[in-house]
Amino acid sequence: MAILKSVGDFFALDIGTNAVRVVQLSQSGQDTWNLVHYGYAPVDNKTTASDSPEARRRLGEIIMTAIGQSGIKLRDVVIGLPSQKTFTTVIDVPTMSEADLKSTIKYQIDQYIPMSVDEAKVDWKPLGQSLHDPKQQEVLLTSTAKSYAEDRLEFIESLGLNVIAAEPDPIAMIRSLLPRTITDARLIVDMGELSTDIAITFGDSPRLVRTIPVGLSSLLKAIVQNLNVQEDQARQFVLKFGLAPDRLDGQVLHALESTLDNFTSELTKSVKFFQTRYASTTVGGILLAGYASSIPRFGEYVSAKTDVRTEAANPWQKVRVSQADQQQLLPIMHEFATVVGLAQRSGS
Repeated sequence: MAILKSVGDFFALDIGTNAVRVVQLSQSGQDTWNLVHYGYAPVDNKTTASDSPEARRRLGEIIMTAIGQSGIKLRDVVIGLPSQKTFTTVIDVPTMSEADLKSTIKYQIDQYIPMSVDEAKVDWKPLGQSLHDPKQQEVLLTSTAKSYAEDRLEFIESLGLNVIAAEPDPIAMIRSLLPRTITDARLIVDMGELSTDIAITFGDSPRLVRTIPVGLSSLLKAIVQNLNVQEDQARQFVLKFGLAPDRLDGQVLHALESTLDNFTSELTKSVKFFQTRYASTTVGGILLAGYASSIPRFGEYVSAKTDVRTEAANPWQKVRVSQADQQQLLPIMHEFATVVGLAQRSGS
C-alpha cells in the first residue's frame, strides 16, 4: 500500500513527534531481513509541528544527522505519512477483475474520502472476498491531501533524497508488528507521544484503521495535574512504575484512571465496531507497541478493561539484529514499529 510505488534498494525514514528514525534492511528470506543500518536523532515536538522556515531548516539538519550517523549511503527513501494527515478505510464493492476494478473505482472514490478527489492523492488495494458478504470484495482505500503530500515530498527531496514511496504510518506498522503465524483478527495498538495508532487486522491486512488522540503526553499531563509534579518527574513515574498498584501507593495508577478509562473505552468501541461488521470473526488478542508496550502493567490494565488478552509486539521480530546493535537499540527498540515496517516493503 503506497501513495507512490517503490522499486530497488531504499531506506526508510520516519519523522516522528519526538525523534527521527532511519532504517535500512536487506531481505534474507521469505519475510526475513537483516539490519544493515539504523539511525536515531531526538527532535523537539515544536520543531516537527511548525511550518516555519527555521523549524524546517532545523528538522532537515536532524534528518541528515540521523542518516549520517547511521552509515546509510542510499538516496532512495520510503517515508511515512502520519495518521493525522491520512485517511484509511475499507470499502465493499461488487466482485470483479482487478482490471475492471481499476477502471471503475476512480469514479467511486469521492463518496468515501473526506475531501475532493481533485485535492487528494489516493491509493487502493484489493483485499479479496468480503468477510461478511461473499458477493462483494473488500478494498483498502487510503488518501492524503495532495498539498500535504507534495509539500512533504518537496521538503525531503530538498535534502538531496529521492522519495520513491510514501505510506501511512498505521499501514507500515502492521508489517513489522503482526507475527507471521497470526491467521485470526488482532487489534494492534501503537502508542506514540501525542496519539495512538490502532488497526484491527484479519490475515495480514487491516480491516479497521483509526487514531486515538491519547498518547504518552496525555498520561504525563494527568500526572502533572493530579500529583502536582514536574513533567520530567511524571515521565519517570510512568515509565518506571507504570500502572503497578503497589508502587508509590498506587498514586500513578489512580492519577491516570480517568485518562486510561477513556483510552480503553475507545479500544472497546473499535472491537465492537469490527465485530458488528464481521459477526463471525472474533478479535483474538491485542498487540501492544510503542509506549503501550513499555509502560509497566499497561497490558494487564488493557486486558482487564477490554476482556481481550494482550501481549507486547516486537517490531524487530522478523529482523536479524547483531548483539552489539541490540544493546545500542535496547532503550528505544519499541519506537521503531513504523520505520521498520516501511523498510520491510521489499521494493514492492
